[in-house]
Amino acid sequence: MKPILECKGLSKKYNNMYYALTNLNLALAPGQIVGLLGPNGSGKSTLIKLINDLLVPTEGMILVDGMTPGVETKKIVSYLPERSYLDPAMKIKDMISYFADFYEDFVTDRACHMMTDLEIDVNARMRTLSKGTKEKVQLALVMSRDARLYILDEPIGGVDPAARDYILRTILTNYNEDATILLSTHLITDIENILDRVLFLKQGQIVLNQTVDEIRMNQGKSVDALFREVFRC
Repeated sequence: MKPILECKGLSKKYNNMYYALTNLNLALAPGQIVGLLGPNGSGKSTLIKLINDLLVPTEGMILVDGMTPGVETKKIVSYLPERSYLDPAMKIKDMISYFADFYEDFVTDRACHMMTDLEIDVNARMRTLSKGTKEKVQLALVMSRDARLYILDEPIGGVDPAARDYILRTILTNYNEDATILLSTHLITDIENILDRVLFLKQGQIVLNQTVDEIRMNQGKSVDALFREVFRC
């Protein structure tokens, strides 16, 4: 089976001196929910930006469904950045129409259903919403695409604990089972139960790539406990 995401000798250097990623090798098969975990400065954001064609590798290569990141890969990748990029002046219903026009794989009924579940008024403008509600809107829009690869950067970081369960259920129930989700977060305990595999990134290199079941069987501990052990200050 062809990997949905493949990195070979991938390195990214900033300012001709600092390597954020160094000789990273990775292959992710379709049909998984993968946790991308590591402390601040480990290279998670750099990898995410490379996948989404926001940065260019210094060395090595990165492929999404066998293609170099670009226009064609954006058609199959649904990306939730850590910060909002939505126009604050637009109404949510107009945002839904915008996404429907822009992405062929966008499912309008799914987006409207999620807004209703989250008790979000589609006639409201983005600038009138709280930070947490804006994040819910953005996640609903991202998960309303039938993408091949979802990149979610801190999808539950800014929402209240009561909404996290719904958001995690949303992630689980609104993606094609043949798709892959790469999810970056510091809230490991909250997302551990939905993960199939975890990647530990440390100083620009992958130091662990295992399924959650392998970690529990071989290490005899949770992902969160192992993370704290590996990255202990």
